[in-house]
Amino acid sequence: MPAWYDDGMRHIWLPYRQMKTAAAPLAVARTRGSRIVLEDGRELIDGIASWWTAVHGYNPPRITNAIAKQAARMPHVMLGGLLHEQAAKLATRLAALLPGDLSRVFFSESGSVAVEVALKMAVQFWLNQGVRSRTKFIAFKGGYHGDTFATMAICDPEEGMHTLFSGVLPEHFICELPRDEESAEALDRFLADHADEVAGIIVEPLVQGAGGMLFHDEPCLQRLRGLADKYGVLLIFDEIFTGFGRTGAMFASDAAEVVPDIMTIGKALTGGTLPLAATVASGKIFDAFYSDEPLHALMHGPTYMGNALACAAANASLDLFENNNRLLAANEIGKAMTTALGPCLTLPGVKDVRVRGGIAVVELARIENREALCQRFVAEGVWIRPLRNVVYLTPALTISEAELAVLTGAVRKVLESGTI
Repeated sequence: MPAWYDDGMRHIWLPYRQMKTAAAPLAVARTRGSRIVLEDGRELIDGIASWWTAVHGYNPPRITNAIAKQAARMPHVMLGGLLHEQAAKLATRLAALLPGDLSRVFFSESGSVAVEVALKMAVQFWLNQGVRSRTKFIAFKGGYHGDTFATMAICDPEEGMHTLFSGVLPEHFICELPRDEESAEALDRFLADHADEVAGIIVEPLVQGAGGMLFHDEPCLQRLRGLADKYGVLLIFDEIFTGFGRTGAMFASDAAEVVPDIMTIGKALTGGTLPLAATVASGKIFDAFYSDEPLHALMHGPTYMGNALACAAANASLDLFENNNRLLAANEIGKAMTTALGPCLTLPGVKDVRVRGGIAVVELARIENREALCQRFVAEGVWIRPLRNVVYLTPALTISEAELAVLTGAVRKVLESGTI
């Protein structure tokens, strides 16, 4: 191992791992396309695009060149009292790209913060109108919205990762998604009793990501829009995972033809290069803050919000979406994964195989040792990180047919080999 690795391991604190017992992380030297090149010379085909961010693959020249050009000109200025071209241009482009009247863009550096800002916007929307009772949210079983305190409170409390904080977090309403008429009626009855406490409904549209890659359909989201309108509560779509082509549409809201009041975006926004997220609100939401009263302003301001380098990367990423049919690519990838992974349904311990756009999921009855399973994938030359009880693929939308075949072949081979 290089000297930097051993020195770093004495000091770094890595995410989602027990530092005492977990296997040592792999030392990465560089990336290219859909490949991670390790310090020891091995190459891994990345099956999850670095937590779903690298939609154009690694090191896309258009984005890296835009970052370099912007760095030479101006890497960052605060947005407190200042504005720069890249942030203004990106906000304008996002407002044109997003559905309906989602037209006011508030930048932040991470998805969790973007969701926190959405929650804060929703509560203050009511406070600015003199309504102090609407401070709770309806979220859904199987949902995941982040790891900060406010976002943990709207994740599924039974999903495991945040159960340690039970009793510490604010309490919200965690309900069943209205997947059918029966569950829709149950949510309707719940809102009839509690709407005056509810600021908003928040959902990951079409796919609940880190909670287990759980799918639901467009009518589910249409029911949520109808119930939100019926009871006068706000509807928030958390599209941090689903946005930018991952489901086969640019945004899940496009596929469902549903316009939320607030949307959060992030992850693939910069093509997996720099941290950037955004909370985008409708004109109706913004108007509740537009006032002569100073305290009616949104009093929030991440230090690096609207970072010029990140905004330049995001603008270049949008160029790539405009100049290449990434949505067609996502759906073609999905067809290939459906064909290749469908036979896994016959394997012992496999509960389901499901695909939507550039997302493929093999759901298992259980995974005994996720770390060991990950190491078996590494031995096959692929980088796949199972979560909960699922093995999933979310590759770059630029992955080659041959590389995709290696990924799906590795999944089949490892799952066919026995105990997991």
